[in-house]
Amino acid sequence: MMKRLIGAVAVALISTSAFSADLYQPEPAQPAPEVAVSQASGWYLRGDVGYAFTDLRGANYFQGSNSNNVDFSSAELDDNVTLGGGVGYQINNYLRTDVTLDYLFKSDFKGSTHGQCGACGPGFTPADATSTDSSSITAWSLLANTYVDLGTYGAFTPYVGAGIGGTYVKWGQLKDTNCADADSTSCDGSDYHNGRGSWRFTYALMAGTSIDLTCNLKADVGYRFRHIEGGDMFGYAQNGGPGSDEGINIHEARVGARYNFGGCQTATYMPPADIPPAPVYK
Repeated sequence: MMKRLIGAVAVALISTSAFSADLYQPEPAQPAPEVAVSQASGWYLRGDVGYAFTDLRGANYFQGSNSNNVDFSSAELDDNVTLGGGVGYQINNYLRTDVTLDYLFKSDFKGSTHGQCGACGPGFTPADATSTDSSSITAWSLLANTYVDLGTYGAFTPYVGAGIGGTYVKWGQLKDTNCADADSTSCDGSDYHNGRGSWRFTYALMAGTSIDLTCNLKADVGYRFRHIEGGDMFGYAQNGGPGSDEGINIHEARVGARYNFGGCQTATYMPPADIPPAPVYK
């Protein structure tokens, strides 16, 4: 009797296990969610503000009636702010180009020369006379630029670039005052030379990084070097002049933004083909 009871219990347990295995069905694998990848492309607008460290490479002028072309003893430009904007096109993830127009706000010029001094008195050596000169410049730069983006690392895309174009440099009126020496009160009256304006060949080199703010908007932080060729500076007055500068180097620290009109294209992540799950037995 006991053997029959144990056998019946064993048969019941085996039947229950098989029935449970038949009832269990694993859930089908769910497809992976789509992942959107932002890619900037198409036309964009940009705006930039910067601080320009100006380096005047020198200046010269025709001295008196002897027509000698003489260098300024000193020639310096003050630093100032730049403001610019432009329109460009993102060709692909690594190459873009734009056209920019930038304005250098009025930067004061201070210089000095040596020359004749009519109020210095007898026994004065003309070579000791000091002329104090003051003026200012403003400048518009129109440049065509190309940039190479060096890959995207998180939200950051470093780049290098180069540009070529022209700058319209406008010199203000030059005030020239001759004195016996730099600290003397024995001076001639001041002469005034009309300032000159001209277009100059200009090239630029850039480096920086773009920072993703939104899919369409990027911040831009960078450095730009501009070299402006020399040109006319001021005209003739009181038996002196004209004068010219020998070129300007501008080092700029800039921040700005770019807004892309291409929208945010999306690339869909494709999961691998479904692999049938292995049967599970319980």
